[in-house]
Amino acid sequence: MIIPQLRSHGSPLGSHALFIPACLLQACLLLSVFALSAAPQAAELAHTAKPSSAPARGCLPSGNGYLRARIRGALDLDIDWHNADLECEGGARPGGNGIRLSFAGPPRKDGRRMRLVFGVADSGEGRGGRALPTNVTLILEGEQRLFSTRGDDKCTIDELRQERFGELGGANRSYRVVARGFCTEPASALTGSERIVVSRFDFAGRILFTPQDASEPPHRAQL
Repeated sequence: MIIPQLRSHGSPLGSHALFIPACLLQACLLLSVFALSAAPQAAELAHTAKPSSAPARGCLPSGNGYLRARIRGALDLDIDWHNADLECEGGARPGGNGIRLSFAGPPRKDGRRMRLVFGVADSGEGRGGRALPTNVTLILEGEQRLFSTRGDDKCTIDELRQERFGELGGANRSYRVVARGFCTEPASALTGSERIVVSRFDFAGRILFTPQDASEPPHRAQL
């Protein structure tokens, strides 16, 4: 590459004649190197941003998660959600008394979805049980509506069992939880006078226990 000399009033600028063009050349070279190095990163980011052709969904890796419920009152629903339609999670209840399981159904096109949360008292890691007091909350996400029994005395789980799955011997422990139950009193809306009754429900979901859960002091707590 030929670098021309700059002249002022017909005379060379001396030692500074090559400085400005050389700096420009160096800047061009640096920009070229940056562009070449950034290209793979941009391609990787673009690939990461693309939606997966097979998104990770479903309640349980074994494919046998579900939630069924009969709801009457302000809502008239017969829920029958299968593993692939569900997003579920759970763990120890805040305060350590019992377990909590959450089930979110398939999202609608407008982004709204329904979620049911069961707070089961008198249960713990790996423990089954019968006649367990249960708090039930129904959330209509995207609609700002929520119904809750606001206590453990309105619903009961007839029978609950837990089955360990996943990696054994690790710090975190996962269980499949299978239960069935009913409510004898309504769940009230957070605002207003609407009520619903979850007359029966049964589910298979998952809970995760961590080392922190074992260190929490046990005391009775609501969902």
